[in-house]
Amino acid sequence: MAHLEILDRDTLDEFLASPYAVLILAKTDCAACAAWSAELGESLEGLAADDQLNSVRFGKLVLNQPGLGGFKRSSPWLKDVNDLPFTALYSDNEYRRGFIGSGWQRLVNRLNRVLA
Repeated sequence: MAHLEILDRDTLDEFLASPYAVLILAKTDCAACAAWSAELGESLEGLAADDQLNSVRFGKLVLNQPGLGGFKRSSPWLKDVNDLPFTALYSDNEYRRGFIGSGWQRLVNRLNRVLA
């Protein structure tokens, strides 16, 4: 069953190498980030066992934690992210698309395009 993984520099590379991954970018002092994380966690708990989204990994990365310089350097698209939370969709370690803000239905719509 899908759940929201809390990521750090030691777990990030393996997570992004997954066939499909949703990466929530946040900061510790971001109330909107905390709200999106809570909404996402509740939505994931409600997935049916046979839901296609169970093949997707979901993770949260707090950008103001130490040791993320490598990720920031290897993600040129990150320089264009000015607001948080930011949801990034990955497939096989490649950034596919992302969006600012939150919303379970927005995420599902974008994921369906990546999974198709």
